[in-house]
Amino acid sequence: MSTQKSPRREFGSVEENELRLETEKATQVIDALNADLAATYVLYHQLKKHHWNVAGAEFLDIHEFLGEAAENAEEAADELAERAQALGGTPVAGPGAIEEHAPVDTEDQDVYDIRTSLGNDLDIYGDIIENLRDHVELAANLGDHATAQLLREILVEVEEDAHHIEHYLEDDTLVLEDATT
Repeated sequence: MSTQKSPRREFGSVEENELRLETEKATQVIDALNADLAATYVLYHQLKKHHWNVAGAEFLDIHEFLGEAAENAEEAADELAERAQALGGTPVAGPGAIEEHAPVDTEDQDVYDIRTSLGNDLDIYGDIIENLRDHVELAANLGDHATAQLLREILVEVEEDAHHIEHYLEDDTLVLEDATT
């Protein structure tokens, strides 16, 4: 247990940074990064839930995809958190704080068929895509071109994973329905 009586930096406060982005501008960017970070963690946990629970004829392919998509989300979360810290802020952390700051809602604890689950994932991806686009513009308008570039790179990966889910949800499939049902 820590013996420190007060935090080194309180969540929500922004210190001057060596990247020379004015504190007022950095605060806006950090708030956006923390919203993206929280949303990404919600997505990560939902993808892992679906990765663990997927079943059916296409199990292996979807299971592997969801594992890779969760890894992509985890990597993006790390990059978002490190950028917020570099700008003098504190990355959002912990389940309660993530829930509070996330601009997306997660699926409940129940297990659904994979088509419903993937549809729920696609909804979160869509919200994250919209937020990332807005935050790219915000960062660029504030003169933080490095954050804008980082967000663009994350956006490309997020859009690619969302597009894969769109393919899984297509009506065309090689799997035949059981004629006895």
